[in-house]
Amino acid sequence: MTSPAQQLTIVMAQMTQMVGDLAANADAMRAVRARHGQADLILYPELQLIGYPPEDLVLKPALAERAAKLLADLAAETADGGPAMLVGSVEWEAGSLYNIVALLDGGRIVAKRRKHELPNYGTFDEKRIFAPGPLPDVVAWRGVKLGLPICEDGWLPTVCRHLAGQGAELLISVNGSPYEIDKDERRLTQVFAARVAETALPVIFLNRIGGQDEIVFDGCSFVLNGDGTTSHRLTDWEAEERVTHWTRRAGGWRCEPGAIAEWEAHPADIYSAMILSLRDYVERNRFPGVVLGLSGGIDSAICAAIAADALGPDKVWCVMLPSRFTGQASLDDAAGCAAMIGCRLDTIPIAPAVDAFDIMLSDSFADRNVDTTEENVQSRIRGVTLMALSNKFGPMLLTTGNKSEMSVGYATIYGDMAGGYNPLKDAYKMTVFALAKWRNETIPRLSRNPVTPVMPDTIITKPPSAELRPDQKDEDSLPPYADLDRMLHMLVEEEASVDDVVAKYGFERDAVARIERLLAIAEYKRRQAPPGVKLSTRNFGRDRRYPITHGFRTG
Repeated sequence: MTSPAQQLTIVMAQMTQMVGDLAANADAMRAVRARHGQADLILYPELQLIGYPPEDLVLKPALAERAAKLLADLAAETADGGPAMLVGSVEWEAGSLYNIVALLDGGRIVAKRRKHELPNYGTFDEKRIFAPGPLPDVVAWRGVKLGLPICEDGWLPTVCRHLAGQGAELLISVNGSPYEIDKDERRLTQVFAARVAETALPVIFLNRIGGQDEIVFDGCSFVLNGDGTTSHRLTDWEAEERVTHWTRRAGGWRCEPGAIAEWEAHPADIYSAMILSLRDYVERNRFPGVVLGLSGGIDSAICAAIAADALGPDKVWCVMLPSRFTGQASLDDAAGCAAMIGCRLDTIPIAPAVDAFDIMLSDSFADRNVDTTEENVQSRIRGVTLMALSNKFGPMLLTTGNKSEMSVGYATIYGDMAGGYNPLKDAYKMTVFALAKWRNETIPRLSRNPVTPVMPDTIITKPPSAELRPDQKDEDSLPPYADLDRMLHMLVEEEASVDDVVAKYGFERDAVARIERLLAIAEYKRRQAPPGVKLSTRNFGRDRRYPITHGFRTG
């Protein structure tokens, strides 16, 4: 009988993935294994073989069939005497689909464990597609009893306590945990620190990186020893293969200390989320670059900077689309911004199209005064123009509206909302100001455009304006953004009532009730908005799913 292992070398593969590209995902795992031939075990993130979140794609029988074959192939390759592999995949049984991890070693699948706790909140919708597995048994491997909680299994106490009761010596939690503001520290100091305190067992927390449509994964993997001390923290936002060394001692397994990465603080982490999500969205959908309208305002300026940081300035095409209401300062600011970033800037005046629409609609509008209709026509002309460039030359149209505007419908559907992706979709206006100031002083770690500053200071300091009528300012229609964002944060993120907002901040009740009403009636616009990276716990889309038609108001 083989004596129990006294030492282990475990590699944490913090890596990206491509949903549905099973062959590429398998090859990437093989490449990691080939680089660490002396390790005992290599860990990969949750559902790494098929990608996460697979959504309804995983309901295709062919996907699960292909995954089963590739998993068997990977298992067979471990007959070479090299490292074992812990691989996340799916399997069907008796008409039910399960989220699993499989331990591959010695040429076979040594064990499989099914995810017990299925998250069904916010981003997650796993009960729609997966069946819950039973409380998992420990896995005996090389004389070591492993507990294998899969993502949510480790976020709640039940599974880990059960595994500890079964004699587990080491908890290995593979995750697909999307980024949210402050979530990195919460995972470490609250969630998994609690699992360690409850079980007195060491924990390996492994997470992936990379963008997947509206969500982005930040990595931030770590190792906690049984006494609660942190022995490893992996880099945020970047792929890393961390080799960890373990020794069996009288008190159980202990990980030797390693590098403790410094995770990004605000607003650097938000900016990295925007860079990585946009980069993966554009490149994985095979766009040659992006095109966007550069107005001279702060939203389009920071979007241009993000795009250049994500893709390189040579893949960012900015277009100034002036009307008769566009001031010279905006023209100068747009030109200055493009020059600082180093991207292409073209100018296409929209006056001929505006005049044509005035003529076209003159009979129909003859008995009506000029109002927001004419403003929206200008915005839609810009949208049509930018989409024409996208269609003709191939770059994806980037849209630039922030969360404050999208909350209250301060955007033109089929106009400035037109586009394929929006980096600012979950960023309030005051966050945009903070990002712009930070980026003008800092070169992001993930940047492919290491220059600073990226916009004239006048873009940051001037009053925001859509410039669709003479002397227009956003605050003509909306409260000051500092006040608006406070209202919206409570109404959206906290689901607070009008009275709650008034009690906290002392705003006039009618003003808050108006914002609540605007929030409700703009839902139909948000349903037709492009995707954008999730930053908060209540982004529009995956997290906040409101009916378009409803009559409930708190104010």
